[in-house]
Amino acid sequence: MTPSSHLYDAPGPLARRRIRWGTAAVLILLAATAALIAARLADKGQFDSVKWGPLANPSDPQFGLLWEFLGGGLVATLKAAGIAIVLSFALGSLLAVTRITAARWYRWLVVGFIEVFRGVPVVMSIFFAARVLPELRLDLPVLWFIVMGLTLYNSVVIAEVIRAGINSLPKGQAEAAYAIGLTRGATLRLILLPQAFRIMLPTLIGQLVVVLKDTSLGFIISYEELLRRGQIAVQTLENPLQIFFVIGLIFILVNYALSKLAEAAERRMSRSSHKTEPASAVGIEAPAAV
Repeated sequence: MTPSSHLYDAPGPLARRRIRWGTAAVLILLAATAALIAARLADKGQFDSVKWGPLANPSDPQFGLLWEFLGGGLVATLKAAGIAIVLSFALGSLLAVTRITAARWYRWLVVGFIEVFRGVPVVMSIFFAARVLPELRLDLPVLWFIVMGLTLYNSVVIAEVIRAGINSLPKGQAEAAYAIGLTRGATLRLILLPQAFRIMLPTLIGQLVVVLKDTSLGFIISYEELLRRGQIAVQTLENPLQIFFVIGLIFILVNYALSKLAEAAERRMSRSSHKTEPASAVGIEAPAAV
């Protein structure tokens, strides 16, 4: 008996026939819709070489300039996202550990910080950093304003994710660590945090993708990331559908590569954890009973 058979009965011949016909009908409907959309776009001239040439035709005079311009935006996006991801993980881990280990008299400060910035939209965090800090005579490049805004929001989200991962672990692991003489900090650093990261890795990967996509909010402070540069290019070339289609494809590919990189890190962590064998496996035997 397969696990799925516990949830529903296996379809019979008539049900399988209906599933095949239903699937075929949906596919035909989707193909017809796609053909209708393509026909409408063709009528509007959206497939003309004039609109796609700057993006797809190397002989077009605008091709090199456009891709150099968009490439600079992609570099700006990756730079902001990379710095924000590193800072968010560092600050988020610190907040999670502090919230767990903080004494009652100052824990409310950590909890308040987390709850405030978790409830504030990320666009407000970016705007706050870009407008308030210069008033305090803290003049920084615009890159650091968007990094600060992204870090403030994503670090508290990551802190809650890590805290949930730690709380999901069996309490016996911490008790065993205390029993062999580890301090609370060493228990968190050596035993609980690595397991929490491994357990919550899918959620953390999703948050990395969110950080990368949220860099597009830099337009509110005139940060020329990829999407902002695409908007500038559209004003000159007047082909928004083509440029934004390519930009969306670039975001998909970068996010996919980021997900695969995180999955490779997860497999590496799993292999390293499997190499650690119990004491009995390395020749250490329990003392014989007297």
